Amino acid sequence: MGRLRTPRGMWIEEGLRALATGGVDAVRVEPLAKALGVTRGGFYGYFANRDALLTEMLDAWERESVDDVLDRIEHESGDVLDKVRLAGQLTFSSDRLLPIDLAIRDWARRDQAVADRLRRVDNRRMQLLRDALSTLFTDPDEVEARSLLAFCMAIGSHFLAADHPDRTHAQVRARASELIFNRTSDKGAPTDPPTS
Repeated sequence: MGRLRTPRGMWIEEGLRALATGGVDAVRVEPLAKALGVTRGGFYGYFANRDALLTEMLDAWERESVDDVLDRIEHESGDVLDKVRLAGQLTFSSDRLLPIDLAIRDWARRDQAVADRLRRVDNRRMQLLRDALSTLFTDPDEVEARSLLAFCMAIGSHFLAADHPDRTHAQVRARASELIFNRTSDKGAPTDPPTS
């Protein structure tokens, strides 16, 4: 009986792992084959070349980080803000997806096709934020600004090296999230009048 072939998905998964840890230049056939414990010949049974693998890796990332996340939050209970927070946790707090996402952002700086793909993914993520915040605010400018702040916090906080005196990073992020998603009117006044 012949040896079983390494499944296509394992090549893609190993490619994503290499991308997350070493960037796009680390995604090479020989090291992937070595990591999988197979010869490189099996690679060409699935992929015409490295570029074909890279495209399938981007497809897998987009499916997992957007399509699967949107599908999951659609089936979760809670209000729209709970669902947006869950989407952020699944994508930007994940030990799996976050490193891949950050590596793709770096890759996009040097490759226009990847930049176009990233723009499409980020536009879908921003639309989720807009839809959620539109349930709280009527001013489209405020919706857009708060959506941008939320998305910048989700991405940018992973690059920030600053300390927060007497507070943890998690505490400051939680407070920033409260401010962005605060249920205030468009003029900044609380929607519910204070009780005496």
